[in-house]
Amino acid sequence: MNVASLATTLPMLLVGMLGIFLVIGVIILVVTLLNKIFSSKGE
Repeated sequence: MNVASLATTLPMLLVGMLGIFLVIGVIILVVTLLNKIFSSKGE
């Protein structure tokens, strides 16, 4: 296992994982907002 290659790829891996979590969070926010909008219109 090459330590130098790990040191260069680790920041990219962390940025990728952060991006994934951000996208998941945005999707959850949009779904909850749509749910609130359409549930309030139904009443």
